[in-house]
Amino acid sequence: MGSVVQCIMEESSRIWKLRDLRTDGWPLTHSPMTPVLMSLSYLFMVKIWGPKLMESRKPFQLRGVLIIYNAFQIVFNGWMFWESNRVTWFNGYSIICQPVDYSLNEDALRIIFIGYCLYISKLIDFLDTLFFILRKKDNQITFLHVFHHSFTPLSVWLCFRFIAGGQSCFFLTCNTLVHVVMYFYYMMAAMGPRFQKYLWWKKYLTVFQMVQFVLVGFHSIQLLFIDCDYPKAYSWGTAIQAVMYFFLFKNYHTGAYSKRPTEISGSSRQQ
Repeated sequence: MGSVVQCIMEESSRIWKLRDLRTDGWPLTHSPMTPVLMSLSYLFMVKIWGPKLMESRKPFQLRGVLIIYNAFQIVFNGWMFWESNRVTWFNGYSIICQPVDYSLNEDALRIIFIGYCLYISKLIDFLDTLFFILRKKDNQITFLHVFHHSFTPLSVWLCFRFIAGGQSCFFLTCNTLVHVVMYFYYMMAAMGPRFQKYLWWKKYLTVFQMVQFVLVGFHSIQLLFIDCDYPKAYSWGTAIQAVMYFFLFKNYHTGAYSKRPTEISGSSRQQ
């Protein structure tokens, strides 16, 4: 047993030495335990603290808070989308094979900063669930919602600490664009009943997210068939995540939108 533990410790130490040293010292990124503990705290909030807090309370409305929060998310994700495009795809990045630039040049360091912002944004996203709890929208706190929010911070942390830049920028670009559209929908939904007639495209939002996973999956898989100076382990990891999330979102879409139109309309009013 001792030899197994020692082997694990040695392998963990070897992998840790492969981290991108440029990302050392950034707040909340020192070790994988940080996103793990924050995700565990999130699960505690969702499963224990939140329900207990709201057990004997009336739901909060929070309309103004939600509008401001969603507007912030639109601007924040929109900025990351624009900056990532400006530094990468508008600046000669290859969509087929783009190794990580581990230098200290301005663009490479800019990608580090954007990657860190993406990581922080995944922690801010925990507020999505908190607002559902405070408004007693328990039907919105699905397995998919909780799993996605709790797993993503660690996934993004890994990318930030080891492969900030290169091929991983494709996910950053797609994900921030999806979140701009998603939070725009949420902001409109928070504005009240008079905007419900403009929310007919809700089901296509999930389809848009599924398209993201298809694109990211194929973008990762291609590296398994070409010679590219980019870790194939991360290509496998990204592809597996893309497939997993695609089917999770597909199951959600099938369950949510196979209802009668009146039921779907009622569900949209609960946003």
